[in-house]
Amino acid sequence: MLTHLDSQGRAHMVDVTDKTVTFREAVAEARVRMLPQTLQMIVDGAHPKGDVFAVARIAGIQAAKKTSDLIPLCHPLMLTGVKVELAAEGENTVHIIARCKLSGQTGVEMEALTAASVAALTIYDMCKAVDRGMTIEHIRLLEKLGGKSGHFKADQA
Repeated sequence: MLTHLDSQGRAHMVDVTDKTVTFREAVAEARVRMLPQTLQMIVDGAHPKGDVFAVARIAGIQAAKKTSDLIPLCHPLMLTGVKVELAAEGENTVHIIARCKLSGQTGVEMEALTAASVAALTIYDMCKAVDRGMTIEHIRLLEKLGGKSGHFKADQA
């Protein structure tokens, strides 16, 4: 059953008033593929715009906090923790992991996915002048804890 549709099939925001407050956590990932020299420039701290990872990390955190402004049927949430980690992977990839936490009545999957996505978009924005061919790939939920549906863990990619 799609919970964002009412009995007439119209979109609506799910009413979570009667749901129990529980600990909830979600982890999402994204990857940005680029030219090896672009990644080397980022890792060496030689990008003219500054620390690409630091800016992308802050952008991801900010995005998680603004998810309900971007996704129409998401509830505004009081996140208690947002962590965005970025790391070079191989010679041409940045791997992004975003983790969001709260104690609340609804999950934080969309916040984690938004954080990972916006961190990836920020890398693209900062590096597009030197590498317009970058691709953003494999945005997905890795894990979800808490709530009525319980624990979800994605298969290895």
